[in-house]
This record gives sequence, C-alpha cells and structure tokens, in this order.
Amino acid sequence: MNDREQRVLVAGAGGFIGGHLVADLRRQGYRRVRAVDLKPFAEWYQRFDDVDNLQLDLSRREACLAATEGAATVYNLAADMGGMGFIESNKALCMLSVLINTHLLESARQLGVSRYFFSSSACVYAADKQTSAEVTALKEEDAYPAMPEDGYGWEKLFGERMCRHFREDFGLATRVARFHNVYGPHGTFEGGREKAPAAICRKVIHARFSGGSAIEIWGDGEQTRSFMYIDDCLHGMQSLLASEVVEPINIGSSQLVTINQLVDMVEAIAGVRLERRYDLAAPKGVRGRNSDNTLIRARLGWEPATRLEEGLEKTYRWIHDQMAPRYGR
Repeated sequence: MNDREQRVLVAGAGGFIGGHLVADLRRQGYRRVRAVDLKPFAEWYQRFDDVDNLQLDLSRREACLAATEGAATVYNLAADMGGMGFIESNKALCMLSVLINTHLLESARQLGVSRYFFSSSACVYAADKQTSAEVTALKEEDAYPAMPEDGYGWEKLFGERMCRHFREDFGLATRVARFHNVYGPHGTFEGGREKAPAAICRKVIHARFSGGSAIEIWGDGEQTRSFMYIDDCLHGMQSLLASEVVEPINIGSSQLVTINQLVDMVEAIAGVRLERRYDLAAPKGVRGRNSDNTLIRARLGWEPATRLEEGLEKTYRWIHDQMAPRYGR
C-alpha cells in the first residue's frame, strides 16, 4: 500500500494550519484522510465532505484512541492557542494542551502508527535571547537552558520532550517542527486569537471601509518578528515528516521585519496611509525573534522562501473579501 492509500490523521483539522493541510493532502491524492477537531463543524475554517470528519475532544484518552485507530501517520496540530493577546492571558488553557499530545502519543504507540508529527513553536526559545529588536536569529540549541514563553512555550517544550522519549523508549518515529508565526488565508483575523499579520490586515481594512484615519498598534511598533506563509509551512512539515531528522527543527522565514514595517506593507497593499496610535500597555511578547535556518538548509536542502510582501497580498485579499459584506461592499 502506498502512502496515499494509508490512513492519515490530522488532529486540529478545524484550525488554520490543519485545514490547509487537509486541503493539501486531498490535492496530492490522499484518499483516506481523517480530520479531527474539538470545534463544531460549522466553526471549522475548512471542511471537506470527502474526508472522515470527526468532532472529538482530543484531551481525552478514549477520543485519541478512536481518532488514531487505523492511522499510519499522525499530524498533531491540535492546541488551544492564539496570538500574543491570547497566550499571555490564558496560560492554564495553553498548558492543558499537554493532554492532547500525551494521549495522542500513547494512542499512536499502542495502535502502531508509523510516523508522528508534533507542531511546536518558536515560543520554546529562551526569553533572554530575545530581548533586542536586532535579535540574533534563533538556532535550535537556543531552547536550552530553558526559559520559554510562560504557559504556551512550556507546553510546547514539554511536548517536544515527550516526542523525544517516545522515540527513544518505544521506537515511535516522531518529528518536531518549531513554527515561526504562520499566516495566510482561511485563518483567524478577529476575536482575540489572531496573530499580527491578520490583525493588521483587519485593522487597515476596517479603517478603509469605515472612513477611519488611524489604527491601534500594540507596543511601539519596533518589536521584530519573521512571518511564514502557510504554503511554506505545509511543504516544510511534510518534508520533515518524511525525513530522518529526529531533532526539533525551525520551520520559519528568516525575513525579519518590525511591526511598523509590517504595517507599511499592508498599507501599501490597501493604498492608504493611516495615523498610528501605539498602545504601550498591550501584550507584545519578546522584543525580537527570528528563525535561523542553517539546520533546515543542511538537513532538508530547503527553507521557507515566500516573501512577506507576496504572502500578505494574498492574506489581505482574503480577509478583505470576508469583511466586505459587513460594509455593504
């Protein structure tokens, strides 16, 4: 049986990355995809009738066993998370996602899964290496000595260790990617869980449609980040899962920008210039974060390459189309 005929489980399929992964597997001809999420089907970002869609609470062991039954491959993208505004205010909820990975790993071991992917995060990196906007790009070894983002970062770092020990002790082939700020269409752009690219697109679109002249920016706008377009994320995680790379690896863009530069790009797409009102008391995370891609280039011969300007254009157009009807457009 070739890979496209084997059962693939996508946990967190109702979310942003998970929905795109299911769509991509379908495009590639995978015929036995199982899509699982806690959210009601109506709240999934993307849902397809020709896959096995299940609404299950994967923080429960019996749900993980049911989801994993018959699967050869597991992608664990399930977590209670969002942008900085969410993870700084919901540390306990973020930590509870350890239950999902723990029960999925145990189910995968018990039921003979061949390969298991865990989506970790750049939030695992030590905070003392991210205090400057002119940050040195983060190498994989910079996660230790450990001082990750409180709550969410600790959950992801613990999940990485669980994957390592299930591989070492039980022989389960686990692969771990540290994602750096994934963005793109078909994702959250309002409600408190959105990340910076979607939030800035929404604010600019609202100002444009409503005749506003200003937008609010969290922090002073000089904090730095890199942002990875969803297509690069999909390619990277599937390449990693098929590889023999067993250590956690960065999957992220190395194009570092300030939040002010991000706003410049969105304004250019929209054809507007807006006054910027800075909320210095708002959640803003570390001062600077960027992905060092030395290891992924060496091990996979590839790195994310979609320019932020290109990905933002597609993201802006999608969010614009979602918002336009509210303004009678």
